[in-house]
Amino acid sequence: MVDTAGEISPKADTKEIEPGIVKPKLPKRLAVLMLVYTVASISGLMAAGSVSELSAMLCLLTLLMVVAVFGRQKAALYMLRGYSVLQLAFYSFLPVIMYDPDNLVAGPTTMDFGLFQAVVSDWVIFSALIIIGVIQVWISFNAKVKAWFKPRQNMNIMS
Repeated sequence: MVDTAGEISPKADTKEIEPGIVKPKLPKRLAVLMLVYTVASISGLMAAGSVSELSAMLCLLTLLMVVAVFGRQKAALYMLRGYSVLQLAFYSFLPVIMYDPDNLVAGPTTMDFGLFQAVVSDWVIFSALIIIGVIQVWISFNAKVKAWFKPRQNMNIMS
């Protein structure tokens, strides 16, 4: 819904189930982001050698965050925002980290996608990662996404 000033009203993604009781609706962009996080976490768990590895633990934490987001926990909103900002910061510093003179590997990056193989420049990869990070931050700080979570302050992600 758009009011007369052209701003999105807080009831834009809600539906009234009874007079006075409004049930929020899951934003599509948040559902897509949670689907991406779930697929990435499951593939990370499958690639990890054991559950005790740091990568597997981060995948499990991401899956817990996905569960908490669907549970509409306010702590999940803060976790989602922190997760996306940290990812964007990491993606932004990735060119500096990768071009350390001691670790520099000269030559183009070859990417294999099944039968398709391409030689991609590093700046294309870094640009794509930064754009993905910006999209994640945009989704997590969106007003419709904030409206999805319960208004009470609760830092328990599983209640």
